[in-house]
Amino acid sequence: MDRANGYEEHADTFMRSRHPHIGQKIADEWGRGFTPGATVLELGCGDGVVSQVLVDAGLTLYGVDASPTLLRAFRERFPGVETECAAAEESTYFNRTFDGVVAVGLIFLLPESAQRIVLTKVANALKAGGRFLFTAPREACTWVDVLTKRESRSLGVEEYEGLLHGLGFEVSSGRVDEGENHYFFAVKG
Repeated sequence: MDRANGYEEHADTFMRSRHPHIGQKIADEWGRGFTPGATVLELGCGDGVVSQVLVDAGLTLYGVDASPTLLRAFRERFPGVETECAAAEESTYFNRTFDGVVAVGLIFLLPESAQRIVLTKVANALKAGGRFLFTAPREACTWVDVLTKRESRSLGVEEYEGLLHGLGFEVSSGRVDEGENHYFFAVKG
C-alpha cells in the first residue's frame, strides 16, 4: 500500500514540476505570527518548499511525510530538522505538542476517514492558542489528481469548519494563493 497517496511513485516528477513559490507568501505571513523558536509541525512537508519560509521565520520545525524520496530531499535541505517518514493519519507527531501545524496540499489527498483522523490528531497536538493552517477547496468535491491519477476529495468549507469547531477551533478562511489554493486558518481554544 502506498502510504504517500501516489506521491512516492511520482516524487521526482513532483519535485521537478512543483512551482517553487506557490504557498510561500501565505505560509510566510502565517509563520511570522509566531515568536521565534515556536514549534511548528509540517504535515506533508515534501521536499521543503513551504518549510523554507518557516525556517527563515526562525521557527523550530518538525516535518512528517509518507514519501521516503520526498523526505530524503527534505532532510538534505534541512539536516537539522527532526523528521518522521509516516502518513499523517498514522504519525505519532513526535509525541509532543506544538504552537502550530501546517498542511499545505495534503488534507484533500486523503480519504474522508483519514482527513477526520488527521484533524483530530492536529487538535490533540496543538497547545491552547495553537494555530493550524491547511489547504483544501472551498467546495465539497472530488477530482482526479493530475500527477498521481488518484481521487482527491474536499469535504467543503461547511464540513471543515463544522469539524474544526467541534474540535475546539475558531476558524476563518478565504485566502487564495497564486496557484488558486484555498487556505483555512484555525486557532485552538
